[in-house]
Amino acid sequence: MSMTNAYQNSVLTPVPEADEGTPLGQGKSAAVSLHGEILSRLRDFIVEGNIEDGARIPERRLCDLFGVSRTPLREALKVLASEGLVDLLPNRGARVRQLSASDLTELFDVMGGLEALAGRLACEKITDAEFAEIERLHHEMYSAYLKRDMHGYFHCNQLIHQHIVTSARNSALSATYASFAGQIRRVRYSANFASKRDRWAEAMREHEGILDALRRRDGRELSEILFRHLRNKETAALDFLKDSVAPYEPTGTAP
Repeated sequence: MSMTNAYQNSVLTPVPEADEGTPLGQGKSAAVSLHGEILSRLRDFIVEGNIEDGARIPERRLCDLFGVSRTPLREALKVLASEGLVDLLPNRGARVRQLSASDLTELFDVMGGLEALAGRLACEKITDAEFAEIERLHHEMYSAYLKRDMHGYFHCNQLIHQHIVTSARNSALSATYASFAGQIRRVRYSANFASKRDRWAEAMREHEGILDALRRRDGRELSEILFRHLRNKETAALDFLKDSVAPYEPTGTAP
């Protein structure tokens, strides 16, 4: 998977690890902060296609890149494994989870149903303050889109979807959504690069419809838009998956 991402054009600052001489309370706070920072940066690094599907996680290189020891990196990998983004290998580190076309179809079918339900419930329960935050994120996402800032765009995009689910106020739905969202986060990002269609622009237009339906509290319409949104994302993701698989070339043949 080859994608342009923020990491290629930015300088990573090492994350300071907690000092052994730090007071107990501050030490715990620093450790939590370190864990969250490494987790976020490692998740973004993998989601944005810096490591191939199915490839081993280069722990030593990432430790140098992030400026940390292996302990916080491995703790972050455990969390990403629970999210479904990586697979832990017994005594052999971890690798990026590789999804087949059938895996993607099944996951997007489930996610489409979950987001459709979330949209319907959110229209019944969302507060004005919650809608205002989603609207703010939408405008921030659009600004990132105009700047062709995929990293910023995707960050806002995922927050919008998560806020809609949260606004549904259904703990069972939220837990189920969380268990599936991590598994397709990487492919939701890559789908915007599908060559057969301008999926990024298409997704932005769909989000205009999402915001409008939510503003009007039209649960039926929002449910339909979100389901179609996920179906279109699935199509683009499958197209990208096909494009990213290089054709087999036998070795030893003349060029």
